[in-house]
Amino acid sequence: MAKQASPSSAAPLSGRWSGRTVGITGASGALGRALTKALIAEGAWVIAFSHRLRPQAHASPDEAQEWVRWSCGDECQLEPILKGVDVLVLNHGINPGGDQCPDTLSKALEVNAFSHWRLMQQFETIADQDLNREPPRELWVNTSEAEIQPALSPGYELSKRLIGELVSSRWNNRDAEQREALRLRKLILGPFRSNLNPIGMMTSGFVAKQVLWQASLGVNLIIVTPNPLTYLLMPSIELIRRIYCRALKINPPDR
Repeated sequence: MAKQASPSSAAPLSGRWSGRTVGITGASGALGRALTKALIAEGAWVIAFSHRLRPQAHASPDEAQEWVRWSCGDECQLEPILKGVDVLVLNHGINPGGDQCPDTLSKALEVNAFSHWRLMQQFETIADQDLNREPPRELWVNTSEAEIQPALSPGYELSKRLIGELVSSRWNNRDAEQREALRLRKLILGPFRSNLNPIGMMTSGFVAKQVLWQASLGVNLIIVTPNPLTYLLMPSIELIRRIYCRALKINPPDR
């Protein structure tokens, strides 16, 4: 059962994200903490979604104002909280490394892809029930550069490719009214230092600031990586997916 902690601090009254409530899954990880810090600095009220208990060692203005403990498979229990969220960032994940046994692959798919997919559908439904909301809700999905590049972890790559394809599918199959109700963004992030990748080339703080900067510019395909090929390949792949999906799209019959 999701458990909500009381706020630890008040958000600033000014900033690009002032007045907006942002929910972040995987909030206890390196990127989750960095995004929380950057968003609070810009005035957001942050709800941290994590499978861990809230750290009690110390209180800091950089910590999320609310903390919700949850587990993959319990997505439906988050609905009352998600209804009050303006921006949902799906960032939770695991990296099994070279382990390719069936149980490990199943867990990677469940955490990195299927759990994201269920939350995506849930948040889409919430947004579609409130079409006139201003500004519209936003859904950000961290699919990682592993969607199109090797990550030295077959299970991680497989799960990230799957959720990446699913996000692209939603981009291409939501109608105009639905797109106005929910802005969908994809985060393609290169290697940054974290518990999943202790030898990453970038810091999580740098990545978080770049993500928010690109979002403020209105970018939906947010790419942060030292690899120049990704900036060329990813937009091209999305274009191909768009053409393919729209060419084969069948409109549902009128009810």
